[in-house]
Amino acid sequence: MHSQRWLAGLVSAALVAGTPLCADDEPPASPPKTDEEPASPPRLLEQVTVTAARTDTRIGSTPASVAVLPRASLAVTAAPTVDDALRQVVGFSLFRRTGSRTANPTVQGVSLRGLGASGASRALVLMDGLPINDPFGGWVYWGRVPRLEVERLEVLRGGSSDLYGSGALGGVAQILTRRPGTGRGLEGEASGGSSGFFDGVLAAHGTRGAWGARVSAEALHTDGHIAVSDEDRGSVDEPVASRHAALDATLERRLGNDGRVFLRGMYYDEARDNGTPLQRNETWIGLAAAGYDNGPWSVRLWGSTQELEQSFSAVFSDRDEERLVRTQRVPADAFGVAGQWAKPLGERHHLVAGLEARHVSGTTRETGFFGGSATSRLEAGGTQQSAGAFVEDRVQAHPRLLLTGAARVDVWAQRNGRSILTPLRPDASPSESVFPDRSESALSPRLGLLFRATPWLSLTGSAYGAFRGPTLNELYRGFRVGSTVTLANPDLTAERLWGGEVGALLMRGPLALRVTGFDAAVRDSVANVTLETTSSLTTRQRQNVARVRSTGLELEGEARLGNRGVLTAGYTLIDSRFTSFPPDSSLEGRALPHVPRHQAVLQMRYEADWRLGLQARWIGAAWEDDRNTLVLDSAFLLDLLVARRLTGRLELFVAAENLLDADVVVGRTPVRKLGASRAIRAGVRFRTAPR
Repeated sequence: MHSQRWLAGLVSAALVAGTPLCADDEPPASPPKTDEEPASPPRLLEQVTVTAARTDTRIGSTPASVAVLPRASLAVTAAPTVDDALRQVVGFSLFRRTGSRTANPTVQGVSLRGLGASGASRALVLMDGLPINDPFGGWVYWGRVPRLEVERLEVLRGGSSDLYGSGALGGVAQILTRRPGTGRGLEGEASGGSSGFFDGVLAAHGTRGAWGARVSAEALHTDGHIAVSDEDRGSVDEPVASRHAALDATLERRLGNDGRVFLRGMYYDEARDNGTPLQRNETWIGLAAAGYDNGPWSVRLWGSTQELEQSFSAVFSDRDEERLVRTQRVPADAFGVAGQWAKPLGERHHLVAGLEARHVSGTTRETGFFGGSATSRLEAGGTQQSAGAFVEDRVQAHPRLLLTGAARVDVWAQRNGRSILTPLRPDASPSESVFPDRSESALSPRLGLLFRATPWLSLTGSAYGAFRGPTLNELYRGFRVGSTVTLANPDLTAERLWGGEVGALLMRGPLALRVTGFDAAVRDSVANVTLETTSSLTTRQRQNVARVRSTGLELEGEARLGNRGVLTAGYTLIDSRFTSFPPDSSLEGRALPHVPRHQAVLQMRYEADWRLGLQARWIGAAWEDDRNTLVLDSAFLLDLLVARRLTGRLELFVAAENLLDADVVVGRTPVRKLGASRAIRAGVRFRTAPR
């Protein structure tokens, strides 16, 4: 139904992008850089981060554990999508091991520090301060931001509800894009390769006086791979494939030296084949935002509307036949407003305070099938309203000691919840369930300190509380994957976390090293709990389990290799378990599903006329299920990108993902599902003017 819309969006974007606003006699908004750009500093030495304190803060001046992927690092990664690029960050993962090109969108929630007991995201994902988690389900459509506009990626690990409210239980990931006016002209990239892969990106920036504009578009298509392992595969299995298009446009007017007002519009459309002829899904999303920044004040208004359509099937045990069991159509709308004030007070205090409010409404409209015929219709959904107020004070108590105190109060309500089941039989009548309105509140405090033991060594510590309210998806929408059915639960309550961390940050010369130990306990964590298992069907339900505990250690290091090379490495050890699980005490002590105990990453990049990017990842073994009976084997992946700069405006590249063609088990239902095999693509990058 939307197959023409995404193509039309790309064509129209390309037409608009071909007309820069900047006249030939107008100077660019900022001096252009030379063609020969120096290598960017390592991530741990990056000068500013936004997510840690909602204002520009030096990364060496925050007790939080923050990782930054600069633009130079993104340019030499083989991954063509934002979520795969973020896998370079220690501890970052989606709920399942596969990426957004082949995973169902409903499992693309972020897990940080092993807190993901289900597919819902335990981290808030922002785009220039705007939340882009799905308002109905909390997952993330990673292709919404054209990659050429990404300036850097930031990941804040650890409970962050003190500043960001619900959704930031495990941390915050922020996508920061280039501002309008940061250069002018056209920039583009096109690549193609194995498995029918094609990706095209085009961006245009322009300025005229105090006005600046940016338009960018991206289209991606892949035929994918057959996700079922050879020994389990049947005639019904076909490749998981996806295609999407994204359009992003911003108009901005500068106000004085540091102020601005802006309007932004985004459109996204995707379609997916999920591995069998009857399993499909489509999504379209529209978003509009307006903002005002001037001195200490910042205001954001935004609204979005979207729709997800999806079909589910039951696959016979021999995998030679399937039957349609359910179709879903899920429309959802969201509106939000946020205001913030940030200002130094004297020489020792820096205050940040703000208010936020949000409204979300959504409904799942389902048709059930049996034997090829529609047998029932279900409509379930409701609304959520939330509001929060926060304040933070960063106090320079001593030249060597920085203290941080923050607190946020949130209130939210579930309203208008109902479910109507209509059997499609002449003698049957609808049955309606009306769920009572409910409200909850949460106080999210944080205390942090940073002590500069020496000019090059800082010691850090934090203690915090965080929470995550259940999504409309968890409350009202069930789903099916293979022979596993997961039921909704309208009685879910919020997850609540209390945790802390200690660490050390060393920055000396070309070397940066961070060590962080953390401990977090989550009460009422939402997990997919197995209710019954038969030879043909496993039934689970989302439930609040009593307690989950995650403890671990993060190691990150970066080093400059001369003037052109950078080496980064990281390792994380996570022990994430159900510590209390009534009434089934047999699950106490079990590991959380899809949380590997060990992960390690390594990246090396070299930048000159030749550019080289090498990324290696090792993922330890994990469990598929809450009972720890289905193992997901460990895996090693190696990616490589080699690029040759022909001129200051033209570059050719070749990229290979999973270069060693490793089998990566991403799920068991109980059929083994595999991630993408080796993929190779080649492409060209160009720009009409140096950045």
